[in-house]
Amino acid sequence: MRTSSADLPSPSTATAPPVTVPGEAGGAEIRGLVVVFGTPDGEMAAVNGVDLDLPLGTITGLVGESGSGKSTLALAMMNAVPKPGRIAAGSIRLPSVKDMTQLRGKALRLARGSALGYVFQASQNSLNPLKRIGAQLLDLGRAHGMEDKGVLLARARELCERMGLDPVRTLSAYQHELSGGMRQRVGIVFALILNPRVLVLDEPTTALDMISQRTVLDIVRDVHRDRHLATLIITHDIAIVADLADYLAVMYGGRVVEKGPTRHVLQSAAHPYTRGLIAAIPRISGDIEKARPLVGRPPDLLSIPRQGCVFRERCPLTIGRCSLEEPALVPVVKEPGGIFGESGDGAPGGHAAACHVTAPAGGDRSRS
Repeated sequence: MRTSSADLPSPSTATAPPVTVPGEAGGAEIRGLVVVFGTPDGEMAAVNGVDLDLPLGTITGLVGESGSGKSTLALAMMNAVPKPGRIAAGSIRLPSVKDMTQLRGKALRLARGSALGYVFQASQNSLNPLKRIGAQLLDLGRAHGMEDKGVLLARARELCERMGLDPVRTLSAYQHELSGGMRQRVGIVFALILNPRVLVLDEPTTALDMISQRTVLDIVRDVHRDRHLATLIITHDIAIVADLADYLAVMYGGRVVEKGPTRHVLQSAAHPYTRGLIAAIPRISGDIEKARPLVGRPPDLLSIPRQGCVFRERCPLTIGRCSLEEPALVPVVKEPGGIFGESGDGAPGGHAAACHVTAPAGGDRSRS
């Protein structure tokens, strides 16, 4: 049976209170975001009802397995979801843009790069192999109305030096003349050249050796701090998030299933999926048997449950309610003796999860 966007499961009306994290208001604000893709069975939601804040001065890590919706959410922030996908609902506010989802044509082109900088996962795929790096930067500037080549090139040389690159060699090179780590740093130069306040990095260390990874991450940290950005890092690697991020959001099946300050989420994960991701991390020392892979496979567009909890088929805590009702993202209740100290009504800092068992709405911890 074919379905339409009207048949998509609606996001839960019960939401967690706003999360308070270090930083300032005025970064990025995502509300009720729904991204659908056309399939033979109708439109299916790859991102469904996501609310997320990226305050200025904070780094947010977005983690989850492949297919969880991370990159689709990031592309939606650029209003660049490829067909047959489209943004079906929601809004995306940036520091200088009221709603990115409403922009079209020239207004959209100008907002990309100047309001939000994007570093792609495979940086070489975003570079023109037939043009030198400097010429591509000039093209980018002209596309955004910057006619003063001298100012643009001076800014490019300054950014190259910040990235540990030789400006003369880098700007005169073709992309195939640069190593993978150098191309990734060039991608950051492209993302920052127009001085955006929001920076999105999609798997910034994929396919890099350990030394190049460390270099890129140190650069991201320094540039983020110096420019006071709102930074979103999309990754499979929880270790990166633990090292860099102030705030963590976990996605599964197109939904944010847990979010909060990084330390709180990693030390006291509430959602079974987050716990599974953490348990699957191999340790350098200790019992290697303690690293346990998640059972099953993540859903694709055609197999995402249309009703109930999206994680229930892989969850060890499933109860009857999980197949009937989608859990709301609600504050995590403090446990006596836990990392939050004394028991209380909710964890500090806005730690929230969507689980009928571990974070039930209204505080009902019934397992039936």
